[in-house]
Amino acid sequence: MSTPTLTKPILSRRRFLQYAAMGSGVAVLAACTALPAAPAATTAPPASEPAAAAVDDDVQVMAKDVIDYMLESDEWAGPYGQATFRIHEAAYNDEPAYYIRTDASDPDFASQVGLVYVPLLNVAANMDNVNMLYDFGDDRPAVIKYAPGDDFYGSLFKFVPVTVNDDSLDLTSADAIEAAAADGGVTLEERNLFVNYPVVKWPGGEMSVDPDLEGILPGGQLFEPVDTGEMTVKFKLHQCFPGSRYILTDTGAAPMAPMMNILAAPPTQQLKELGGTDEIWVFGNGIPGPGVMGFQPAVFDNKAGQPAWSPFWDHFTLLWKDESKARVLTNSAEIRELVAAGELEQFNGVPDSHPNGFVVNCPAPILAPNTFTG
Repeated sequence: MSTPTLTKPILSRRRFLQYAAMGSGVAVLAACTALPAAPAATTAPPASEPAAAAVDDDVQVMAKDVIDYMLESDEWAGPYGQATFRIHEAAYNDEPAYYIRTDASDPDFASQVGLVYVPLLNVAANMDNVNMLYDFGDDRPAVIKYAPGDDFYGSLFKFVPVTVNDDSLDLTSADAIEAAAADGGVTLEERNLFVNYPVVKWPGGEMSVDPDLEGILPGGQLFEPVDTGEMTVKFKLHQCFPGSRYILTDTGAAPMAPMMNILAAPPTQQLKELGGTDEIWVFGNGIPGPGVMGFQPAVFDNKAGQPAWSPFWDHFTLLWKDESKARVLTNSAEIRELVAAGELEQFNGVPDSHPNGFVVNCPAPILAPNTFTG
């Protein structure tokens, strides 16, 4: 079975910007939205503390590699906060690459490493061309099979423990490891473990930096270049109902990735059909606010830590049929009721892609009360 593809063109760059970024209007809409006063920068728990440790009242850091965050700030124009992650080095075809860690499909591993436990990620066992992460269990960098730009790059990896039987081998590429496994130079453990480890820097490239920090999608999702000296990366941190803060890393719909200034991860599009996604609704009109289209924050069906949560979103767009009736919606039950009543029109993906949807990888490393009220 080949990697699923969308059966019709998704949309033009111009139309996407109209629906998904509103061009330069995002900053204008954000400026019109009353946001609460910015809290001081907050330092997350050190790595020795458990995942989901409380930092501020009612705030939980779900991914232990978040070492600093701001939920909102007036230091930049964009309607989002900032999260600083510890990065980790990997080897890709004998060169360094760097990634962050957010989610895992195994509860013990998630607890040990400090990740969000996402049982839905186990459906990746049925994916074609799932990415591979070979882990040595020591201080040497893990090895990844595919990096951004490869046809089969995905941020969802099968985690493969490696036992080295021949220390003379150079094991800094997936090809070398797989050849050594065939010859007995290494032993690969078969483990039902899948991890969401988005790559942020790789040979010849890194995730885009937004120099203006005004819009949601324009420019990119990073505040500054990946810092391989301090081993950190700073992401835009977005608000979503219920009580979630998320980052945006990649999409399974490769043609849309350049328009969104994120990475293409084609294999993850399969998660939609395999049941590895959770639904999210983004508003294309209604109450102006810090959502990706310039309106109220999006709404998750579940939130990080719940059994049905997945960082891989099945993306839907909502339009109020009568904008005079628009109000802030905060949960999926309200949305389903209004869609059924005909007050909201629902599109799989965005209006121009309907009925073909797409998958977006948006880990939620922090849970915090929503501050947007409209």
